[in-house]
Amino acid sequence: MRSIGIGLLGCGTVGTGVVRLLTEQGARLRGRLGAELTLRRIVVRDPAKARDRAVDRQLLSTDPAAVIQDPAVEIVVELIGGVEPALQYVLQALGAGKHVVTANKALLSSHGRELFAAAERAGRALGFEASVGGGIPVLRGLRQGLAANRFREILAIINGTANFILTRMTDEGRPFDEVLAEAQRLGYAEADPSLDVDGIDAAQKLAILLLLGYGVEARPKDLHTEGIRQITPLDIQFAREFGYRIKLLAIAKDRDGELEARVHPTMLPEGHLLARVDDVFNAIAVDGDAVGPTLFYGRGAGMMPTASAVVSDLLEIGREVLAGTAGRSPVVAWPAAPPPVQSVEELMTHYYLRFQAVDRPGVFAQIAGILGRHEISISSVIQKGRRSEGGVPVVLLTHWARERNIRQALKAIDALPAVLDRTMVLRIEDEALE
Repeated sequence: MRSIGIGLLGCGTVGTGVVRLLTEQGARLRGRLGAELTLRRIVVRDPAKARDRAVDRQLLSTDPAAVIQDPAVEIVVELIGGVEPALQYVLQALGAGKHVVTANKALLSSHGRELFAAAERAGRALGFEASVGGGIPVLRGLRQGLAANRFREILAIINGTANFILTRMTDEGRPFDEVLAEAQRLGYAEADPSLDVDGIDAAQKLAILLLLGYGVEARPKDLHTEGIRQITPLDIQFAREFGYRIKLLAIAKDRDGELEARVHPTMLPEGHLLARVDDVFNAIAVDGDAVGPTLFYGRGAGMMPTASAVVSDLLEIGREVLAGTAGRSPVVAWPAAPPPVQSVEELMTHYYLRFQAVDRPGVFAQIAGILGRHEISISSVIQKGRRSEGGVPVVLLTHWARERNIRQALKAIDALPAVLDRTMVLRIEDEALE
């Protein structure tokens, strides 16, 4: 039986999962592929480190060239993460005639087009299903199953840590810092949680979705990105009173030839499918002009879900190797004129605004007057006199408004002596309001 050699660059959590699947599910994989996926070499930093018993220590090396230059290795799996030296290793592997599989969202979101071009020049395949959504086959869905569609919108919960924190805050009324500490104890959040709670991880994944869904190359740092640190139990309580739940969303929308692309906490109607995606689970809602609404749901991270996606790429490339077609078609077919990304200041949507104001007559009238002068009309108001830190919260929802106008109005409102703190702003995704 034909054997296809596999080399791993990195054997941490995901790499160990890949080794487990290749060894423990070898017979099943062999039956589905019609060939053997044979692990030839594994590059690690410390060969002496204690490892899962599935890892054969005789395969360990500290030299990336041992994988990249080995003629017995046909597919290189990059699992070291980060941009460098991962970028150079992937380019070297492609240049050496290897097919490549990677789970590296940071690398693809910042150098995707460069890597796709390098793979095409080399005539080699590049798999990256595991870079977005862990074990959820959303990228293959966009590239293959939904390829006939123009994507009207993509709404995605693609960071399990942030979703876990917001779920606990919503269900238990606990503050952000307390739930973050729990997430860290459970291993869902890193000691430095910035990538997750500040929206950076979601922005990296959104950049990859933009590449595949719209042919748009956008660096994560250029996408409007907000995290969840500022969310309070009070905001969650008010959201519930209006009939909403708060989720960290990555959003892409085709707006008459321009593309909205943004990451931020968002209020969703409680009946929305994504509003009930809880804990560490991910979900990506894709609306295509031909297929209509679809939903991809599952575990977006973790050893075995991510390893499952890596091995799915190995199987796909393996089939192409057996057929002699691997690397013959482009990784991504670019549209002739990809849509421009709209400035977030041009965004039109509905807003939740929470002011912390002095409890005296005339304050709300001042706030409403400033909003009116900036063409922002109010749809709903809650002012229950719940005192907090010397003032009372005044909460309102707006009708359809432009982001630029909201920012200008809040600059004036926050300067009022009667407003005690910076206004809390959340955007609303609710088709019933449009």
